[in-house]
Amino acid sequence: MAKIKKKGTSGAAKNYTTRSQALRKLQISLPDFRRLCIFKGIYPREPRSKKRVSKSSTPSTTFYYTKDIQYLLHEPLLGKFRDQQSLAKKISKALGRNEVSGAVRLERNLGVKIKLDHIIKERYPTFVDALRDLDDALSMLFLFASLPSTENVPPKTIAKCQRLTLEFEHYLIRTHTLRKSFLSIKGIYYQATLHGQDILWLVPYRFVQRTGGDVDFRIMGTFVEFYTTLLSFVNFRLYTGIGLVYPPKLDAKSEESGAELSAFTLSGQGEGAEQTEGDGMIDREAQEKAQAAADELLALPAAVGEEAEESAPTSAQADQNGDDADAPETTTTLDQFTNLDPNADTLLQPSLTADVQAAAALFEPFTIFLSRETPRHPLEFILKAFGCKRVGWDTSLGEPGAYCGEDDSRITHQIVDRPDLPLPSPPLTEDGVDEDGMLDDGVDDSLAAAKRPSNVRVPGRVYVQPQWVWDSINAGMLQRADLYAPGATLPPHLSPWVKAKKGAYDPTLPLAEQEAEGEAEEAEGDSEDEEADEEDADHALDEASEGEEIDGVLGDAEARDLEDDLVDDGMDVHLGGSDSEVEDEVVAGAAEADEWGGFSGDEDVDDASASKEARAHQAELEAEARGLAPGVLGDAKKVAREAGKSKRAKEEREALEETERRKLMMPRRKRKMFEKMVYSNAQRDEGAEKLRGKRRKIESGKTKVSAK
Repeated sequence: MAKIKKKGTSGAAKNYTTRSQALRKLQISLPDFRRLCIFKGIYPREPRSKKRVSKSSTPSTTFYYTKDIQYLLHEPLLGKFRDQQSLAKKISKALGRNEVSGAVRLERNLGVKIKLDHIIKERYPTFVDALRDLDDALSMLFLFASLPSTENVPPKTIAKCQRLTLEFEHYLIRTHTLRKSFLSIKGIYYQATLHGQDILWLVPYRFVQRTGGDVDFRIMGTFVEFYTTLLSFVNFRLYTGIGLVYPPKLDAKSEESGAELSAFTLSGQGEGAEQTEGDGMIDREAQEKAQAAADELLALPAAVGEEAEESAPTSAQADQNGDDADAPETTTTLDQFTNLDPNADTLLQPSLTADVQAAAALFEPFTIFLSRETPRHPLEFILKAFGCKRVGWDTSLGEPGAYCGEDDSRITHQIVDRPDLPLPSPPLTEDGVDEDGMLDDGVDDSLAAAKRPSNVRVPGRVYVQPQWVWDSINAGMLQRADLYAPGATLPPHLSPWVKAKKGAYDPTLPLAEQEAEGEAEEAEGDSEDEEADEEDADHALDEASEGEEIDGVLGDAEARDLEDDLVDDGMDVHLGGSDSEVEDEVVAGAAEADEWGGFSGDEDVDDASASKEARAHQAELEAEARGLAPGVLGDAKKVAREAGKSKRAKEEREALEETERRKLMMPRRKRKMFEKMVYSNAQRDEGAEKLRGKRRKIESGKTKVSAK
């Protein structure tokens, strides 16, 4: 008789274990188990069949790999957690005996400090592995750096997150490795390239954050504890890699006054190499050494090939070696494989030096002033990361570290986020200024700056909105400043990471390059039909204002809508009544309108008739230029449009029939897949057509406004 297998000892049930079983095996509490799993990077797993995996009649909901739990059995943090539990029991007993001093002494002397250094080294064997996992860490730390201090978020945690994030930003400024940024609803996205790895993180806007009660800050605090250790390791490696001392010096007084980036002072590892961030220079020697090492590695395969060619003996050299002529030839030569194409096996390496130089020279020649209504920290960070060494702001708010004030004559650009600023008016001559607005020789520039109001432009200075900075860095070149002038309608701010796909709507291209065949003509015909309907409605409204009835021109629903509009305008009109009633109501409405401001229906009638006559005259002139009789041109256009529409409909119908015939030859599986592809493409085309229609209406509206 075969041995009966015990349930749960083989198969899928052996590979998984429940959370309750893991807690019993590790002998720790559930909060400690969660912390340990977050530190070690162990997450719940979803088996294919929970029924087969479950070892009890009640189906469990959370499963882990059995190997992961066995791996946790050897973790040194388990002993730390048990020590914390025993210390908590001792403190609770001391407090129960009303021994407060004893409890404080126990916590001070026996406090257990947890270090995660060994876990960082285990999870990230190489530095590149740590950089690949830095996206979530930066997003979390920047979030906590902007939170207010509460009982769940202690001030020490916030201060540590702020210090680490500012140190990371200093490295990006020093090396010019920031590449792109995007303003979104959630916050500001940044992308940097470190050691060939693209790192993308999100920084929230600096609004007043309100923490809700539905957020478990214990779990988030555990992640923050791990991420702060990770970013400390990364910052140390980044700083020492370019020859800087880590951590950088921090001026506590400047930090308390809101200096932020300017509160840090970077210094080199050698003597006398101290340099503040205001200089903004890159460590050229370290970069040159790194580039030279990279060039040597790239040139190594070629050098090896040349040495092999030189060391390979030729047949002439073999004859001169004095070997016996009768002896068999034993020398062998390796086959030489030469590349027909010299670029066949060449791996093109990214030119990091060129990217750094381009980023460092984008805003380098400018002196930029930030108005007080603009977001200072993100603009200062981006401008310095892209080469601007002279950034000033209003220091009257108690924020030190500015390069210059608003009245400095060296300012070339000023970033404002307010309505259009007027030019200054010519000052009076008695204040030391002549009638042409030029300063006399005896008047100081500081006196004129003090007399100049703050809401007036300074001549010779370029005023732009903050979006100009972001669009310039994403495009890799300076954008036209007139498009971003104060009060101007800004161009669309598009994400630099979303690339337009084939068939999708691309806002950067003109409509003529995206429209399908006949789409513009159909849209023009629809707009003309809408205009004709509006003209008929205006004509009916004119007749109603003269006391006539609109029955037969408008439907019941349209008549009710028109009646509501007229009532909103102050006219008590009932559409569809008798002539006498309509006439009385129109007269009464006109009398009330006269009391409100002198409204006269005849003026609107005259304007409508004048516009109609102007359009008719334009159509007659166009018909005469083409040699057609008046009134025939519009009909000819309509006929041509209908003919083109019918032709395209016929071609689409024939193409659809051909597709259906081909689908009959497909297997069922491929036919279903093809139908899904056609459906998804149709949905995409429909959405793109809607967006193009909206853009077409906006552009046509702008054209009409400019024509008027």
